[in-house]
Amino acid sequence: MKFILNHTDARCKARAGVVETDHGAFETPAFMPVGTIGTVKTVSPHELRENGVQIMLSNTYHLYLKPGTDILRQLGGLHRFNGWSGPILTDSGGFQVYSLDDLRKLSEEGVEFRSHWDGSRHLFTPEKVVDIQRAIGSDIMMVLDQCIANPSDYDSAREAHLLTLRWAARSREHFLNTRPYYGHRQFQFGIVQGGVYEDLRIASARALIDMNFEGYAIGGLAVGEDAETRDRVTDLCTDVLPENKPRYLMGVGKPEDILQAIERGVDMFDCVIPTRNARNGQVFTATGRVVIRNARYKDDPRPLDEQCQCYACRHFSRAYIRHMFSVNEVLGLRLATIHNIHFYQKLVREARQAILEDRFGEYKARFLETYHGNNNELSAGEEE
Repeated sequence: MKFILNHTDARCKARAGVVETDHGAFETPAFMPVGTIGTVKTVSPHELRENGVQIMLSNTYHLYLKPGTDILRQLGGLHRFNGWSGPILTDSGGFQVYSLDDLRKLSEEGVEFRSHWDGSRHLFTPEKVVDIQRAIGSDIMMVLDQCIANPSDYDSAREAHLLTLRWAARSREHFLNTRPYYGHRQFQFGIVQGGVYEDLRIASARALIDMNFEGYAIGGLAVGEDAETRDRVTDLCTDVLPENKPRYLMGVGKPEDILQAIERGVDMFDCVIPTRNARNGQVFTATGRVVIRNARYKDDPRPLDEQCQCYACRHFSRAYIRHMFSVNEVLGLRLATIHNIHFYQKLVREARQAILEDRFGEYKARFLETYHGNNNELSAGEEE
């Protein structure tokens, strides 16, 4: 995989680059909307493109259960199945299995779990996860890892870190000994673990670098730690990870957290926040979050965000979108989702431009001042 580092801001570690895949290139910093089951809920691939999306994420665990690898192979892989022609990254399913808690059993071999659909038993090994992602046909494949909650004690974090490295070595070997099914190249990222402990994180990153992955993710964050700890661990990891390969911070998705991580040298992000929150009636604007269900918007003629040019903001008022939510009309979910996707793509696009002009620090400070300074919105309490 070719990663072109266009520029690093002169005053911080923020980077602007381009990642090239056989399904096209995407610019970094990049935010990947989450299409867990092969689609970003309520929006089409065309609408993703229209709103600036260059790469999407889908989930190995969910696609393995439904529609299953046999269907995906029969129909030519996920790109042909879902109509998205751009790059796709698939996570390994490790986080989803981690979240099953009492429905899973961990061993050296892999993770045994029960399907949340029908209770059937399944085993994910590092090798099987590679095979599933070969069938999906994703451009970027994540290795199976063990994610644990923060805070965790040192011994638990060390055990998970060491198991993740052993699994990563098996994943890498199997990846290098297998081939893609659909004629396009696939690439593999390792995942740095180690909890909040500096020595474990450094050891994890260095061991993964020796395995020579095409890129590296920082995992095991946004799972209970405070923002200061997350920033510290992220900063530490990007100091160790190579400059000539992409860096991906998994599962971090608040606008302020994305900007903090960009400043620390992260290139790629994903999170369900923009799309899940949209379906619950929360939209992101330049002046903070808006809970569109709230009664204050029932006769508000303004667009969701007066600084936005997405379809929802160009054609509809807050009052109308609130009405859609109040009568349970799916158009409300769609418009809020379209807007939030557009907002996040605009955020990373503006951050990239600021990096290229050596003014990322000023951009971040100005964005956060406006975003937080004018945000008097309540998340609950005003709903009818």
